[in-house]
Parts: sequence; structure tokens; C-alpha cells
Amino acid sequence: MRSTTTTKSWIVVALTALALSFAAGAGSALAQDTIKIGHYGSLTGSEATFGQSTSNGVKLAINEINAAGGVNGKKIELVEYDTKGDAREAGAVVTRLVTRDHVAVVIGEVASSLSLAGAPICQSNQVPMISPSSTNPRVTRVGNYIFRVCFVDEFQGFVAAKFATKTKNVKRVAILQDQASAYSVGLADFFEKYLKEFGGEVPTRQSYNAGDQDFTARLTAIRATNPDMIYVPGYYTDVANIAIQARKLGIKVPLLGGDGWDSSKLTEIGGQAIEGSYFSNHAAPDEPGMVQFAQKYRDEYGADPDALGALGYDAARVAFDAMKRAKSLSGPDLREALVATKFDGVTGKIAFDENRDTTKAAVIVEVKGGKPVLAERIEPEKK
Repeated sequence: MRSTTTTKSWIVVALTALALSFAAGAGSALAQDTIKIGHYGSLTGSEATFGQSTSNGVKLAINEINAAGGVNGKKIELVEYDTKGDAREAGAVVTRLVTRDHVAVVIGEVASSLSLAGAPICQSNQVPMISPSSTNPRVTRVGNYIFRVCFVDEFQGFVAAKFATKTKNVKRVAILQDQASAYSVGLADFFEKYLKEFGGEVPTRQSYNAGDQDFTARLTAIRATNPDMIYVPGYYTDVANIAIQARKLGIKVPLLGGDGWDSSKLTEIGGQAIEGSYFSNHAAPDEPGMVQFAQKYRDEYGADPDALGALGYDAARVAFDAMKRAKSLSGPDLREALVATKFDGVTGKIAFDENRDTTKAAVIVEVKGGKPVLAERIEPEKK
């Protein structure tokens, strides 16, 4: 009896092992039929429209590539996590994407501070990360696996300063920055640098913290210097409230800002107070390159896209393009393919320089009738 029991036990073990082996093989085969990519973004929180728009753009690109047969016959699978606008959460979810989900590429974030939290994790794990719209120069300096499909803040600051001094003929521009934001402070620095090079001056530079509700003291200090314009390189939630309070204090000069303004919530919150103000951006909705994309976006989501949605779309398509050309889906091979990218995107031509940055034109849009309207397109100056 003992011998028979032992024999039966070994048969059970063998059959179980065979079944597990078959299941593992089936799972492996399934995995080989898909390519996982990751996206991390602020899907909730104070800047939720940023993450939501980017997510929509990424998903639109995935739907298109999968409908066309995928990448080299493999379908794309999205793994997406919400950072909630928090840097610690960004680090945690990027760790999850690269160590647990084993994604081939990570797309994200919009906010530079959050990209700076996620980038070191991608770099140390040799997983390429493509930021759609983090403009702080430090983001790609983290390492050679970090890329972006947008311009950088030095150029954005140059564009805003040139528009203010050359197009609008103003000289005295006060600055109101979010002192805790790498994006806001960096952009303010570049703007001030180029404004002075163009012959302008900054009569005062005031600071606030994201989420502040009362800007009266800062705006009163700005009003006392009698500026021709106020530069506010912040995010749309704060900017809208700043505009409202500025008008209540009798400040009538235009506000000028950066791509952090780009949200339908800007005019929804700011209303008439934000009318006639300007901000630099990656694309304008009435530009030819955006028209076809905008129609596809509206068909899918029932809303007009912003430039962040277009940048998410471009970031995903650049990743797919690199996957098609790469020797393999390993991090080093994908990185090598990304370096060689030459791609016509919705937001412009995309090719990476030695810092893995993209040199592209920028636009200045005016808030007119509650909508962003193209005011000027500024190309990078040839070196």
C-alpha cells in the first residue's frame, strides 16, 4: 500500500507540474502577444485636467495602433496610475510600473516636479521615460533614458519675453510665481533673463504657494509698481483666482503665462477676468496640425482637446515608432531607437538633441471669447 500511495503521489505531482508548465507557457504566449506601456499622471487632484487630457491622448494613440495591427503584430496594453498631483505618489507608481508591471516604456508626467520624482526610477531600471509636457530642463538631465516631446522652459521664457517686448511693446513686467514649483520658478527665471536682454525690466517679483486663496498682499505690491503686464507662470487653478482678485483690485493690465494655463478650467473659473490675457503653449487649437487630431479627439471623448492631449498622443506614437525600429524591446535597444527618432507629430516635428530634448516652435495664444486663439507663432532662433 505504501508503494502504491507513493506512486500515485508522484503521478499527481507530475500532472500538476505539467499543468502549471502549460499554464505558464500559455501565460507567456499571451504576454508575447502584447506590449505593456505605462502612463503616470495627475488623474485627480488640483491639476486633474492635465493628467486626464494626457491620458486621453495616449489612449487615442493606442486605439489607433491596435486597430492597425499593433506594433510588429503585437497589441499595446496600457497600465496607468494616478499620481494625485503628489511627488511621493509619483515615485511609488513609477516603481510599480517598472518593477511589478514590467512596462517597456513609461509616459509621464506633465508637472516637472512629478517627472523629477519618477525619472530617477526609470533611469536606474533602464526603462525609457518620455515626458509629454514637463518643460523644466532638469527633467532630462536625470539621465540618458529620459526624453521629452515638448520644448523646454528656456525657450518658453524666451518666447514670452519676446512677445511682451517686441509684439506688445511693453517694458515693465512684474512676476508672480509659485515658489514651491520647479516649473514656475524655473520659467520665471528664464523669462526675467530674456526680458532684460530685450530691454525690459521686472519692477517686482512676488511669490505665492499653490493652493493659496488670498493673493491680495502680493497683487497690492505689484499694483504699486505700475507694471505694463504681469507674468504668472503657474497652473490654471491658481492663475484663474489671481486674475479675478487682480481685477477686483483695479489691475487692468494683461496677464501673461506659460503652458500651465492650458485647461478649459482656466476660463471656466476665471471668466471675464482672464479675457485678453496671453500664454505660451505647444499648439493652438486653430492651427492646421491640430484640426484633424481635434476631430478624432472630439469623436472619441465628446470634448475639445488641449495641447496636453496632443502631446500625450505624440509621446505614445513616438514610443510606438521606436518600438517598430528597435532591435528588441529591451530598455537599451528602445533607448537607442528613441535617440534616432525623426517623427512628424501633431505638435510639430520631433527629434531629440544630445539632452534628449525637442527643439520645436511655440505659440502664444490669447484668451478671447473664453477660448484660446492663436496670437503668434515663434520659431526657435537658428544658432
